[in-house]
Amino acid sequence: MSAIVELGLPCPYATDGEIAAINLESARRSAWTRFAQDAQRPGVAEAVTHNERQAAQFLGDLDALDRLETLASHFSSMNSSFHAALVEAEVASAAHRFDEARGHLARAALMGAPREAIERQTLAIDQACGTNLDAVLGARRRMAASGRLDDLVPLGALLADLERFTEAAAIYRQALSSYDDVSPFPLAWVCFQLGVLWGELVPVPDPTLAACWYRRAIGYVPGYVKARVHLAEVHASQGRADKAEALLLPAISSRDPEVNWRLADVLTEQGRFEDAETRLAAARSGFDQLLARHLLAFADHGAEFYAASGNDRQRALELARINVANRPTRRAVRQAHAIAAIANEDAKLPA
Repeated sequence: MSAIVELGLPCPYATDGEIAAINLESARRSAWTRFAQDAQRPGVAEAVTHNERQAAQFLGDLDALDRLETLASHFSSMNSSFHAALVEAEVASAAHRFDEARGHLARAALMGAPREAIERQTLAIDQACGTNLDAVLGARRRMAASGRLDDLVPLGALLADLERFTEAAAIYRQALSSYDDVSPFPLAWVCFQLGVLWGELVPVPDPTLAACWYRRAIGYVPGYVKARVHLAEVHASQGRADKAEALLLPAISSRDPEVNWRLADVLTEQGRFEDAETRLAAARSGFDQLLARHLLAFADHGAEFYAASGNDRQRALELARINVANRPTRRAVRQAHAIAAIANEDAKLPA
């Protein structure tokens, strides 16, 4: 990838995204092989966890959550050290089972787990749940002094949650400019975050600017399912159904039901109602399966789907309430109130 200038910021060089995706799959399988050979080998369970989370985050391989459950169960059955407790905490957190994750971290601390490992996971949980945010912000600022992308992006995300959008954007741009590796995944992650910031979070969204960042994310990782979905939404909102469809079709093979949902909407706009119904049925089935297995991880997305094309307002409200009870963030509360208003029902949630 040649360095180009877009949006006033140079694109750092990175390995070709398609090659990187192939390498990730190879690394994922290799880590599982090593785990099967010797689950006690230092670092092997952590490597499996890292690779599976990347497969879910970037490639829409949501079966990774099931594989992670298998990993945590097997590892904890044969390893009674704090390493297993930390892995269990990370797996539970990935599935948004935050109370359970906190319990594993408490157990890991009693076993002598490093303070930094406990702190990092605790910060991630507190941030995801919208709790202790003043303390989280202070810790995030201290950690971001490292200048590392992995420390800067969580700070940017927290600032965005706190509606300090200009500062969040500056932190994200700093993360891009300071990156000194060649993996495209972290760069795609930052670009996606900037797309969400300008396309969804700011008071007056800028879909054109958001689209530029989503395109850059896809440029780094062509298989980045979430970036394709979000860019397709922008195109659809601007009446470019053909472009939206072209973005979504390559992502159908992923396990993310939102691909079929958004594709159904695009096909409906084009008057292709039979094809749209097929895709909508696939989306509904996909959400039902995910919610049955990992309710807390997909309650927010499920609520959004059933409040819209899924056309089940009561189920949407139920899912939104579950999400708020699990992680009472500002965004979750706003979603629940909005769905309650649509359903013409008082959600009885905190303002």
